Amino acid sequence: MLKRMLGNSGLEVSALGLGCMGMSMGYGPAPDKQEMITLIRQAFERGVTLFDTAELYGPYTNEELVGEALAPLKGKVAIATKFGLMSDNLRPVLDSSPDKIRQSVEGSLRRLGVETIDLYYQHRVDPNVPIEEVAGAIQELIAQGKIRHWGLSEADPATIRRAHAVQPLAAVQSEYSMMWRSPEAELLPALEELGIGFVPFSPLGKGFLTGTIDKNTVFDRADNRTLTSRFNAENLDHNQTLIELIRVIAAEKRATPAQIALAWVLAQKPWIVPIPGTRKLERLEENLGAAEVELTAADLNSLGEALSKIEVAGERYPSRVSDKLGN
Repeated sequence: MLKRMLGNSGLEVSALGLGCMGMSMGYGPAPDKQEMITLIRQAFERGVTLFDTAELYGPYTNEELVGEALAPLKGKVAIATKFGLMSDNLRPVLDSSPDKIRQSVEGSLRRLGVETIDLYYQHRVDPNVPIEEVAGAIQELIAQGKIRHWGLSEADPATIRRAHAVQPLAAVQSEYSMMWRSPEAELLPALEELGIGFVPFSPLGKGFLTGTIDKNTVFDRADNRTLTSRFNAENLDHNQTLIELIRVIAAEKRATPAQIALAWVLAQKPWIVPIPGTRKLERLEENLGAAEVELTAADLNSLGEALSKIEVAGERYPSRVSDKLGN
């Protein structure tokens, strides 16, 4: 697995990371814990060194899972987790007060079984706490050796600049894929200017870009996608145009649709590290194969032109849930 540097931070990780949220929540009943521990270790054996979790996931149980799985690999991997967002019946509860941050980091350190968190994200921006106060609290935790690097998730460029001026950011997270390209307008140029890495979550469009989901797909009642208009039958049918485009390229490259979707994200910038999630070894191996797919400048230009003509239908989060809640 090739390595990539997250901006100017000095944090080098595998070109593809592993999003671990779905191992505990979000996509139906949680699978067997021991199977997920095995899968996380299999990811490391195949070259993955960035593993993404959060105190929200579970809540809390995902950090425990990741910590137990990676316990034998201390010093060989980078663990990213998050603070500042909890869920109350699908209603986002934001709290990034300095006291809460200090409380959260102690809980995450304990659950992960580590002395230092490699990458600590503010899960969502808290409008009630100036980002400078958040950055100041993080700066103290870095000085204490409890955090190595920090980042923001789904923050706007202005907030990123203010935070970065107090304590330089290593990475910013946002959804980004062939079906959600909004970061290209303002976010990516700002990150490039500031030397901050980008870690896209849902680079496979929550599974849609694998080409395995259509209007006849039935989701488990506990699957969050049942709440999102992007995944209703009408929009799934409409968005098959995007899948048809990807399948053409996949056939030319002798790759799968998922590999083309991930290779496209990887090809956008050398400091982008996608974190697709999965619960299955075969999907993990398929995803990692994307690092070997080469998309030429001509391929990217052709895809970009085609994508610009495709209007994706449906919202990425449930209408009754604020955009502050998600990965």
